[in-house]
Amino acid sequence: QVQLVESGGGLVQPGGSLRLSCAASGTIFSINNMGWYRQAPGKQRELVATITNGGSTNYADSVKGRFTISRDNAKNTVYLQMNSLKPEDTAVYYCNAGVRIYPSTTYYLSYWGQGTQVTVSS
Repeated sequence: QVQLVESGGGLVQPGGSLRLSCAASGTIFSINNMGWYRQAPGKQRELVATITNGGSTNYADSVKGRFTISRDNAKNTVYLQMNSLKPEDTAVYYCNAGVRIYPSTTYYLSYWGQGTQVTVSS
């Protein structure tokens, strides 16, 4: 019923930049929090950044000052601008959204995208 599709990953040199996008589609009444998570090989999935529908943001300490999360509520899309990338940022990046499907529902369901690979290497 709800699909999240990420785009924008790829290979970049250390110090470079990438911009990830994630568009939500399907049966959507409203979305509250949206966010980005990442999972490196052999590690657990970790939070990168989140943003509320009002625009309040939260970042992992490891990306503060380098990454910026934003969203376009009209397009149900969240973005992650990644600057000054480091090899340790290499991971599969996943988009997450809390979606309220119908006006009659009172809860939000969590949906995940399929992930997009980000590789930082010279």
